[in-house]
Amino acid sequence: MRKFFAGLAILQVLAVVAQFFLAASGAFATASNDESFQTHRMLGAGIVLLAVLVTVVAAVARMPGRLIGMSGLVAGLAVLQAVIRVIAAAFDDAGGSTTAGELVFGLHAVGGLAIMAVAMTIVRQARRMSGPGTPVRPAP
Repeated sequence: MRKFFAGLAILQVLAVVAQFFLAASGAFATASNDESFQTHRMLGAGIVLLAVLVTVVAAVARMPGRLIGMSGLVAGLAVLQAVIRVIAAAFDDAGGSTTAGELVFGLHAVGGLAIMAVAMTIVRQARRMSGPGTPVRPAP
């Protein structure tokens, strides 16, 4: 089960890397913003679901509590990304974006970096924990 957890954690990192690619592709696309970022938004929802799955598998695999918590943190940070988008849009006026909206939306990129950092930490620890000879924590 620990190897499965490690594999899911790696898949999660790959999804986050793809998310950065889709964000850059949408930013430089010639189509409208709604159309350009559609795949980015869809993958974002997938990342939230994947992060919840990673958290559940971490708990079932009896990973250390800190690792389970970090897995849940990825899900929380991914949800926060959508909240940042909504808050930034609330600052926008009818004709387009405002400076305040753009500054708030800048936090979206910072949040993406935080997600990547936590996801990479999970992968490092999961790989270490899934190696041979790693003791399994006894059931409470």
